[in-house]
Amino acid sequence: MKLTLEEPKYLKESISIISDLVNETRIKVVKEGLELVAMDPANVAMVVFKLLSSSFKEYKVEKESEIAINLNNFKQILRRANQTDVLTLELEENKLKVQMKSASTRTFSLPIIDIEEREQKVPSLNFPVSIEMDASALNEAIEDAGIVAESVSFVAETGKFMLQAEGDLNSAAIEVKSGSDTKITAKESVKSKYSVEYLKKMIQGSKLADKVKVEFNKDYPLKLTYNTVDKVMLSFILAPRVENE
Repeated sequence: MKLTLEEPKYLKESISIISDLVNETRIKVVKEGLELVAMDPANVAMVVFKLLSSSFKEYKVEKESEIAINLNNFKQILRRANQTDVLTLELEENKLKVQMKSASTRTFSLPIIDIEEREQKVPSLNFPVSIEMDASALNEAIEDAGIVAESVSFVAETGKFMLQAEGDLNSAAIEVKSGSDTKITAKESVKSKYSVEYLKKMIQGSKLADKVKVEFNKDYPLKLTYNTVDKVMLSFILAPRVENE
């Protein structure tokens, strides 16, 4: 295989974000692009990532394969890529060769590792609530909630989306109304609670896309999706925090 990117940003930022949740994983190299589905070690969050072949300058794949790598090590290498670099990925023996070319040519090798973990499947989920909004607005709301509590409630009703957090003394409420920048589809009133710590890692997806799609249900997983057409798709599925009454 030989994969060449003129915009390293999409791979670089994606791996950086994913590595905050997952340490080791398999990346599938298929005709449509690079694909990754992984769970975090605590089985609380799932990451689904696709870097489409259309985002590459050259995408040469003789046969579909899987590359198992340490994401933290891959992130450290990709950090060295500048915006002007042309980035090339190749498989050589039992290593992933990463080449960065601009005024100089730099080449790194990353070992392919063995992972015994079973292949992850993306669950089929049904959501009565779907919100498309500015990613920056969600970022601000999560940061606001994080000031007062470790968890935040997502609340949706017709034409309105709210985030609520309650600490021992402080509370925060953020309301987002349907408008030109926000499209809220809510078939019913729904409320569910999620971990702020995980959400802060997931909202880094805003580095890849200006918009985010938020989907959830009562005491049900949350799904956040960041999508840049013909380039990249990064989504997260987060288990709810169900507290005993």
